[in-house]
Amino acid sequence: MTELENRSVLVVGGAGFVGSNLTRRLLAAGVAAVHVVDNLLSAERINVPADGRIRFTEGSIADDRVLSEVSDDYDYIFHLATYHGNQSSIHNPLADHEHNQLTTLKLFEHSKAFRRLKRLVYAGAGCAVAEKTFGHASATPEDAPLSLQMDSPYSISKIVGEFYAAYYFNRHALPTVRARFQNVYGPGEILGAGQWRGTAATVWRNVVPTFIYRALTSQPLQLDGGGVDSRDFIYVGDIVRGLVACATRGNPGGVYNLASGVETTIRHLAEEIIAITGSEAPLTIRARRDWDRSGRRFGSTEKSRRELGFEAEVTLHDGLVRTVDWTRAHLAVIEGCIAKHAEQIQLCQA
Repeated sequence: MTELENRSVLVVGGAGFVGSNLTRRLLAAGVAAVHVVDNLLSAERINVPADGRIRFTEGSIADDRVLSEVSDDYDYIFHLATYHGNQSSIHNPLADHEHNQLTTLKLFEHSKAFRRLKRLVYAGAGCAVAEKTFGHASATPEDAPLSLQMDSPYSISKIVGEFYAAYYFNRHALPTVRARFQNVYGPGEILGAGQWRGTAATVWRNVVPTFIYRALTSQPLQLDGGGVDSRDFIYVGDIVRGLVACATRGNPGGVYNLASGVETTIRHLAEEIIAITGSEAPLTIRARRDWDRSGRRFGSTEKSRRELGFEAEVTLHDGLVRTVDWTRAHLAVIEGCIAKHAEQIQLCQA
């Protein structure tokens, strides 16, 4: 029997890209029940698997009505809900506060007296901790110095969530484990998923799905600042394994990077996607984003390897091949979600 078999799990944000992949992993591992909570702000209902073990609640975990359905019946809780992402948070900091910080605080406060709960895994963000540099980047460890100079309300919310996770562990013994994400990509991320959130970033979300879609549809791949910035790209299947490792082997009160440990420039990413898709889409250079000072970064993998036995297994090339194949097979769904926001995008561009 695995540690997840016959367990009961709550996945907050379970209709999202990472959450839906995690939910499928939990079902495959033999859990008895999964309660998915998602307000579908940046997700689609179709992402939730059709399985009799799933109970779906549409709404925010910050809503008292939704919280009233959350009782001390879970072995594990995964808190993945977020206000996606940096640019949306810059456009609307109050919405970011509502959907990033308030969700976290209310869930922790509600769960602090739970006794059945083995772990509550909180999804943090590597961008909130990494050094702001366009020079040489070193692997960011979990205990890296923390700057007060944040690039976005999203980064602020994510690190405040970590502060609360540490506080509720120390004060109330809530068994929080912080999983610090790097740049996750892979099958299941739908461009345009969810509701309009004020900017074109509603559609053009993360760089990997955007580049793949543009390559497949012969649109320019836009390189902000020439594409010299670098990120740590980790395949969603690996991030899900890392989340499970945090839940089953992580130390309560602890924090772990879920990272590949590989630094990849955005230009190299674009060139790799062009090669894999066989596209003739051009690369175009744009000005650097004025809000983004996180030029180069990648995460240290040492602690997660040592304490969780976790390492990323899927190379960037193999992960991109799988993601391109998935995107080709789901173009109709993706384009349907993009089309929902066509009028708002035109207004943004006017």
